[in-house]
Amino acid sequence: MTSRLPVYLISVVSLCVVAALYYASIDTIKTLSPQGCRMSWMSPSYLLQSGFDRKWTSLAGRYSLWLYREVGWEGHELHGAPVLFIPGNAGSSHQVRSIASSAARQYYSNPHEVAFEFRGNPLKALDFFAVEFNEDLSAFHGTTLDAQKAYTRRAIDYILSLYPPDTPIVIMGHSMGGVVGVSLLPHPKVSAIITMSTPHTLPPARFDRRVDRIYSTNRNALLTEPTPILSMCGGATDLMIPSESCILPEALSTGNGSKPYRRTIFSSALEGSWTGVGHREMVWCHQVRWRIARAALQLGPASTASGRADVLDTWLRDGQTLPPGYTPAIAPLALEGAEYLSPDVRLELKNPTGSRTYVMPAPGDTSSRRRFLLYVSQGSISPTAPHSPLPLRASIYACSTTSTCQPLRADSLRLVPNPQPGKPFPVPDEGSDESEGVVVFEAELPSDYSGVAVRTEYGDGRGWVVGGFVPEEPSVDKAGALGPLLSHLSLVLPSSQLRTTVQLPNLLSSALLVYSLAPKLSDGCTDALLWPLLQYTSHPAETHYFPLGPRSRILLHTHASAPFISSAYTHGLNFSVYSTGESACAIERLELAVDLWATLGRWGTRYAAPAASWAVGVVAISLFDAWRAVDAVGVMPSVGSSLATFASARLPILLILSFLTSFIPLLVDMWLGNRGEWQLSPIAPLLLLTVTGLVSVSWAVISILMWPLRKLARRFFSRSSPVISRRTSSLVSLGLICLLIFLLVPWQVGFLGCWIYHLSTCASVQPTLAVTENAAIPLIPRDGEDEQSTVSPIAPSTRLPATTQDRSAQNEREHLLLLMTWLLPLAAPVLAIWVRTLFTAGLTTPFDGDHNVLYVAPFLVLVDPSWGLTWTWVWGGPAGLKSRWTMVVLALAAFVWGPRYTYLVFEVASAMLVVGVVAHFIKR
Repeated sequence: MTSRLPVYLISVVSLCVVAALYYASIDTIKTLSPQGCRMSWMSPSYLLQSGFDRKWTSLAGRYSLWLYREVGWEGHELHGAPVLFIPGNAGSSHQVRSIASSAARQYYSNPHEVAFEFRGNPLKALDFFAVEFNEDLSAFHGTTLDAQKAYTRRAIDYILSLYPPDTPIVIMGHSMGGVVGVSLLPHPKVSAIITMSTPHTLPPARFDRRVDRIYSTNRNALLTEPTPILSMCGGATDLMIPSESCILPEALSTGNGSKPYRRTIFSSALEGSWTGVGHREMVWCHQVRWRIARAALQLGPASTASGRADVLDTWLRDGQTLPPGYTPAIAPLALEGAEYLSPDVRLELKNPTGSRTYVMPAPGDTSSRRRFLLYVSQGSISPTAPHSPLPLRASIYACSTTSTCQPLRADSLRLVPNPQPGKPFPVPDEGSDESEGVVVFEAELPSDYSGVAVRTEYGDGRGWVVGGFVPEEPSVDKAGALGPLLSHLSLVLPSSQLRTTVQLPNLLSSALLVYSLAPKLSDGCTDALLWPLLQYTSHPAETHYFPLGPRSRILLHTHASAPFISSAYTHGLNFSVYSTGESACAIERLELAVDLWATLGRWGTRYAAPAASWAVGVVAISLFDAWRAVDAVGVMPSVGSSLATFASARLPILLILSFLTSFIPLLVDMWLGNRGEWQLSPIAPLLLLTVTGLVSVSWAVISILMWPLRKLARRFFSRSSPVISRRTSSLVSLGLICLLIFLLVPWQVGFLGCWIYHLSTCASVQPTLAVTENAAIPLIPRDGEDEQSTVSPIAPSTRLPATTQDRSAQNEREHLLLLMTWLLPLAAPVLAIWVRTLFTAGLTTPFDGDHNVLYVAPFLVLVDPSWGLTWTWVWGGPAGLKSRWTMVVLALAAFVWGPRYTYLVFEVASAMLVVGVVAHFIKR
């Protein structure tokens, strides 16, 4: 008999791994991407749009439409441009209040009084409408998404009927609401779409094939539709969706060579925000919501797609591109009265006053130091500035040997944070202020110019300006990917540089890998104008800022490359260090290594769903071995024995095989979606070990659950064998259940009923076996059969005693129970949606597409003892196929395609059983 000690050890290890994954995932909120959001306040009211009734849509009894009004600031009448807010999974129409309130309080300086900056221009106040989906769980169910799409489309028609013809509407979607918004395209009246924390490229839950179809349709819209779309992502702080799925795909070129506007911005890169933002916090985080509200206000007068794109780029910037409409100063600069600096002296102005011009000649080594950089704190380099800047303004010119200079066009013009020494960044519950920030100007000095002139104006004694030439070429380290895994990688940086760029092209850049960076610098950096600031850009849409302190530890993470998502950004670690060059703040070196704890947290948030699929694969392989025992000795082993055999005989081989398979560059949709990256190969054996332990723990839980049921059966049932119905009544019951599923309830309800019934059957049969330990129990013949024609699962030549036959049949039932238990999570989400819909809207809308009786019919037959069928009978040899090999097919589906297409696992299991049951009855 196989020892069960390995099963117990694996179960304990598995529970420890799950706990570690959970706590590591939770820690990412505090350590990987801290959140610094100020709470938003409002005085909300919601007006039900009762006119949007059943005359407009049949879904009016299930959903509703509301108009937001800021109490005391706005009246009930419509007075502006319409905006429609679409909530996400389990979301509410009330989530519109933060953005809508900000829009009202920006447009009005006082109640009903238009702010000065909006007077005399075509901007209008906004009318924020919001659809109410009664907190539907749309992430799990394609039919629910289709219903929300149909309702929203009609809601747009109703809203626009309240306005003059040709009035456009702006769509805002949070989470899955963004998916609904994109699914509305093409739509002639939708002027722009702003999504927040929306998983555009990968469904967060993969239990429904129809969700994949919706995503496929949306992808075509994202690639080709001309409507401008901007996606706002929260980053690692968002634990509800992986933020790599929030990144919009690059649109395809149109016939005239242009591309539709698609912009993805992470809140950590958003100018003035610079913080990670949680999934639900995205709609109320002040640093984000006021910018989204302002962009919506400015979209009104824009009449073209390019004009709307400029508005979005103006108010929702991450600094990766130049500001819309950016042009350097047109007039040349005269140098009369200018101050000339030495070639080895950088410009440094503390608390500048008045207006001055400074000229800096280019260094003598013109081949490597022709790039000019300028910092302006709290002031502006037009048009970039903090939201409430100081009067201080700077302009930059390229100078030749003549007495005049020409405007120098920037290659990069962005706003970066200036964290306060001694404070965390971002500051919890506070974050950055609108007036904070340092404008960074970078430009390449043309070869026919010999220097740069900086003109400062309107200085009032506040702020500072620092500028100088920096190296053009980055510092490249060719260290291999193995270095940070085995030990610390030491990076030495040049001292007293205004900006140093470091590139490590050989390191893996993946959402599943986190690097720890520890700076080594002196402790006398308290008086620096700009504390050394690390800018980490892993993707054109994703930038993070980290202050470098003497004892700080920085965690570098990315969403550029991730499981099941195609990406061109799979390798390379690139960052820049900005500083004002004080020698006391010189960075001696940076030590880089892989942070195992944070990396473990990234694994946990991305492989929870694949774990359920792999668990089905473990059960399938256990069944394969169990049926092999039936073929060999005629007896089905118990579930505990099968799991013990798997743990001791199969698991070591599978662990090695899973590790080696991870080196194969499979398609991104297969296996664990890691494309053969060897650094990620330990994930597969760890996941396999964990799910094996979870399967063992689940069987222990099931056994504990059956114990009270067994006691009840022993007390209330006097017969020594289970009551077996006649075939006719079973056929009628099966027909009624199938009819009920076909007409009313989803098949997931039928599967849950099957599982509950089978659990009670497995529990009630066990006392019978104890009572009849020394007695044989004959099989009860069905209609039209005599006792001699009764089929036995054991060949006549090897007929076993009745007690052994019963024990083997019971073990087979329990194996089926274990498999159904792990198939249940794949059906449970839709079941939860159905129950929730019953409570919120009743039977107002049928669950179209969830009434396929073939998903559950074979289970109905197998769990009903009156049919006298077992898996061994069903797969006893149609077309010469042994039953155990069907489990190999199921295991392959679960391990190879199940992690990405989770719904495929249930479909394969159901399809095999359907074919088997049909083949059995045909053979009969």
